[in-house]
Amino acid sequence: HNIHLLEQLLLKYGIKRKPHTILDDLFSAIKKKHNELRGKGIDFPEVEIDSIWSGILDNNNLDVIRSFAVEFEMLVNPVYPMPHARELLSECKNSKLLMGIISNAQFYTPYLFKWLLGSDMSGLGFHHDLIIFSYKFGYAKPSTFLFQHAAERLKNMNIKENSVLYIGNDMLKDIYPAKKTGFKTALFAGDSRSLRLREDDPKCKNLSADIILTDLTQLFDFVNELPRSKLRGI
Repeated sequence: HNIHLLEQLLLKYGIKRKPHTILDDLFSAIKKKHNELRGKGIDFPEVEIDSIWSGILDNNNLDVIRSFAVEFEMLVNPVYPMPHARELLSECKNSKLLMGIISNAQFYTPYLFKWLLGSDMSGLGFHHDLIIFSYKFGYAKPSTFLFQHAAERLKNMNIKENSVLYIGNDMLKDIYPAKKTGFKTALFAGDSRSLRLREDDPKCKNLSADIILTDLTQLFDFVNELPRSKLRGI
């Protein structure tokens, strides 16, 4: 089904290549860039997907490339919000909690918030200095680089690592680097499609989150019960 839709998309943009060829080209271009970045000492590299597509399609028109990249992503890797995400964000915003995000992301990620949650990131309560997107740094999770960068920015706001709660759904990409950085951690286990326990990964062998959530609303009580001196950011 997706292959047919991908054919339609390629036709729409006048790209005279078969879907499997495009996918092969994409994976090999990403792999090549990853190897190049690893050669520069980046442990878990991240690409800029618009730059990758520009090379594959031999097209320098950024608007066209970005438009194609978004449509391709929605088709091949559709995303959806976690249940009660909007309510949790509202609760944290109303509680005057500082909110940030560390995400393996691309240029289109901010738009997803608008499309899926009905507001831009600042409207949802995210602090602009605490929006850490992988594509802007060339590093991806589970590298601790992004987390340490967030910790530095928090330090500039006089916020210590242990007064931050980091919520994630992946033991390796979220809980491992967050714990290593000194953040408190919460594993969201309420969505079986996105939960990644990584029990076979040596880094996750004796790793556990401070809290396990099966519903994001379970954090409401946690947020409201804590004295402000204990929890400054989420």
